[in-house]
Amino acid sequence: MSFTVAIVGRPNVGKSTFFNRMLEQRKAIVDDVSGVTRDRQYGIAEWNGKFFNVIDTGGFVPKSEDIFEKEIRKQVLIALEEADAIIFMVDVATGITDLDESMTQLLRKTSKPVFLVVNKVDNHDRLLEASEFYSLGIEKIHFLSSISGTGTGDLLDDITALIIEKTEPVDEVQLPKFAIIGQPNVGKSSLLNALTGQERTIVSDIAGTTRDTIHTHYNLFNKEFILIDTAGIRRKAKVNEDLEFYSVIRAIKAVDEADVCMLLLDAEKGIAAQDLSIFAMAVKKGKGIVVLVNKWDVMPKETNTARDYEIELKKRFAPFTDLPIIFISALEKTRIFKAMELALEVYDNRRQKIATSKLNDIMLKAVEAYHPPVVRGNQVKIKYVTQLPVVVPSFAFFCNYPDDVKTPYKNYLENQLRLKFKLTGVPVRVFFRKK
Repeated sequence: MSFTVAIVGRPNVGKSTFFNRMLEQRKAIVDDVSGVTRDRQYGIAEWNGKFFNVIDTGGFVPKSEDIFEKEIRKQVLIALEEADAIIFMVDVATGITDLDESMTQLLRKTSKPVFLVVNKVDNHDRLLEASEFYSLGIEKIHFLSSISGTGTGDLLDDITALIIEKTEPVDEVQLPKFAIIGQPNVGKSSLLNALTGQERTIVSDIAGTTRDTIHTHYNLFNKEFILIDTAGIRRKAKVNEDLEFYSVIRAIKAVDEADVCMLLLDAEKGIAAQDLSIFAMAVKKGKGIVVLVNKWDVMPKETNTARDYEIELKKRFAPFTDLPIIFISALEKTRIFKAMELALEVYDNRRQKIATSKLNDIMLKAVEAYHPPVVRGNQVKIKYVTQLPVVVPSFAFFCNYPDDVKTPYKNYLENQLRLKFKLTGVPVRVFFRKK
């Protein structure tokens, strides 16, 4: 399920500090100067095993004639429209201001869940001062400190309680959904048009021609699925217009909706940092992945060009290298149908359910062949393994000291799972639990 949370409020209340805390990284610039956040930030947060999208917006100033504040106002309204839940942040140090009152009036018009978050409550006196915010009339109120993290857990519990996760098996027959993702102008719309044999989307050399996500029902050659063409996801520093901001949010939501993401790369430009960011986002969301290297028809080729190119790509995608990589030309329609066959294979790999008896028979032998290292004198003994009933292939290994199993051994078990079972193109999650 795609679930998006927008953080809104007037300037300089600590929205970006809280955004960074939710993402567990310094992604947004933080300063005491009002109006530092001018570009929207978006990322993926995780709490108690649930993932959701987070949008950090600039400070909301109604009726301002400042060019930046006018743009920010538009983007805040887009974020409110696209979000499933809203965090309205205020500052206990300054109390209720006219801008807070204006934001409250705006939020009264929405039927979406609104969490009033009083920031900078880091001692008992400030907690008493914060009680004045009850007068804003918002039911769900939290007191916290973005800098120290005090009180953030309760808020995240309330947010994730709204997220309903899909579990397998699903009763109704659903068509596979494949999202075509990548940077602007790599040929996503050309690929969709080539596959369907019709001008489904506008194609031009201008980056950002596709603004919204486009769903196409594909039913040819005994293959049936939904193709989703998305707007190009470019580096945030280059996202200038509010319309493009809207497109990027939609593209990220399309990734949430998809079963398999087809990451399109430009063969001439190679792989860039932004491609790796898009790839990491799809992996984090647990989507199947097929890498398509487009415009291969214009590349100068020698004997092992494709092999060497693939080796270089896998180095950049490491440690997740169990990926199907195919070289295509959307313009010449070269290998595009092979790409669809691979996407369907990855879809099947992601949906497969491995019998517990077979899983134990094979994986316990792998454990026996290479035991977990002894930690603090504790011999870790893995006795049982089962696949969890969730959409992303996830496996629970039951043992006596689950917290003592380190990443290298976890990676070993993931590699063994990939070796013994067909999991190409699928992120695998491995958990350790008390037996």
